[in-house]
Amino acid sequence: MNKEFESKIMADDNSRRNALFFMDALADVARESFLILDADFRIISANRTFYKTFLFSPEQTEGLFVYDLGNGQWNIPELMNLMKKILPDKKIVRNYEVIHNFEMIGKKIMVLNAIQIDSAQLIILAIEDITARKDLEERFMEYNKILEITILEKTKDLAGRIEELEKINKTMIGRELKMVELKNEIKNLKKKVKNGNGANGNKGDNGNGKHLAHNGRNK
Repeated sequence: MNKEFESKIMADDNSRRNALFFMDALADVARESFLILDADFRIISANRTFYKTFLFSPEQTEGLFVYDLGNGQWNIPELMNLMKKILPDKKIVRNYEVIHNFEMIGKKIMVLNAIQIDSAQLIILAIEDITARKDLEERFMEYNKILEITILEKTKDLAGRIEELEKINKTMIGRELKMVELKNEIKNLKKKVKNGNGANGNKGDNGNGKHLAHNGRNK
């Protein structure tokens, strides 16, 4: 092995070690789960969030192929498609959603972001657990549907009540009009009665404004 080739290997190793150091440091403070893999998908390291979220220890994780993790629980078709087909071509994959049921932790909805670093022969896989958020969104949508149905029913009920009130209002207006007509009729009748009494009130009048004289002589 010539010195130039040896120097290149050492430089590559140093670059890889430096890259690993910085990646580990960044991943350890991240809120998302992180896996650092080699080019063969063997797990080099994982961060605390990963261990906490997926209930693994470093001893159960490091050195394993990602698809052997958890006795094969991570042999997820969508994940394998991402790692073996999509990533080698694109080098960077963003917002790749995967849904999977795990034995220990149940259903998880995950958003994967991955980058392949050819110079260091490393793959960085970020895993965001959005299960709780998706569950909340589904509940919110369900609540909205129930609310819409309730509002629709209330609107129909209110429309029915308005229609009933309009009918009652029309009936009341009709009755009021009839009462006005009746009052006017009574008023007219009173006038007629009053006028009739006035015409026949002076029985001694001969029609010319003169009163008839009584004959006071005895027969």
